[in-house]
Amino acid sequence: MIFLKEYFKFLKKRKKLWLVPILTLFILLATVIVLAGNPAVTPFIYALF
Repeated sequence: MIFLKEYFKFLKKRKKLWLVPILTLFILLATVIVLAGNPAVTPFIYALF
Protein backbone atom coordinates (compact mmCIF):
# COMPACT_ATOMS: atom_id res chain seq x y z
CA MET A 1 0.00 0.00 0.00
CA ILE A 2 2.94 2.33 0.57
CA PHE A 3 3.83 1.99 -3.10
CA LEU A 4 0.35 3.15 -4.13
CA LYS A 5 0.49 6.16 -1.79
CA GLU A 6 3.85 7.22 -3.19
CA TYR A 7 2.65 6.62 -6.75
CA PHE A 8 -0.41 8.84 -6.31
CA LYS A 9 1.68 11.54 -4.62
CA PHE A 10 4.02 11.41 -7.62
CA LEU A 11 1.11 11.71 -10.05
CA LYS A 12 -0.34 14.65 -8.14
CA LYS A 13 2.99 16.45 -7.88
CA ARG A 14 3.83 15.95 -11.56
CA LYS A 15 0.27 16.84 -12.69
CA LYS A 16 -0.17 13.45 -14.33
CA LEU A 17 -3.60 12.65 -12.90
CA TRP A 18 -4.81 11.64 -16.34
CA LEU A 19 -2.87 8.38 -15.80
CA VAL A 20 -5.20 7.25 -12.99
CA PRO A 21 -8.05 6.04 -15.29
CA ILE A 22 -5.56 4.17 -17.47
CA LEU A 23 -4.03 2.48 -14.43
CA THR A 24 -7.50 1.54 -13.17
CA LEU A 25 -8.39 0.03 -16.52
CA PHE A 26 -5.20 -2.04 -16.56
CA ILE A 27 -5.89 -3.32 -13.05
CA LEU A 28 -9.45 -4.34 -13.98
CA LEU A 29 -8.26 -6.05 -17.16
CA ALA A 30 -5.57 -7.95 -15.25
CA THR A 31 -8.15 -9.09 -12.71
CA VAL A 32 -10.44 -10.41 -15.45
CA ILE A 33 -7.54 -12.25 -17.08
CA VAL A 34 -6.53 -13.88 -13.81
CA LEU A 35 -10.11 -14.89 -13.04
CA ALA A 36 -10.58 -16.27 -16.55
CA GLY A 37 -7.90 -18.86 -15.81
CA ASN A 38 -10.13 -20.43 -13.16
CA PRO A 39 -12.63 -22.82 -14.84
CA ALA A 40 -15.22 -22.29 -12.10
CA VAL A 41 -15.40 -18.53 -12.76
CA THR A 42 -15.18 -18.60 -16.56
CA PRO A 43 -18.94 -18.90 -17.29
CA PHE A 44 -19.63 -15.78 -15.22
CA ILE A 45 -16.99 -13.78 -17.10
CA TYR A 46 -18.40 -14.88 -20.47
CA ALA A 47 -21.82 -13.65 -19.31
CA LEU A 48 -20.37 -10.17 -18.80
CA PHE A 49 -19.22 -9.90 -22.39
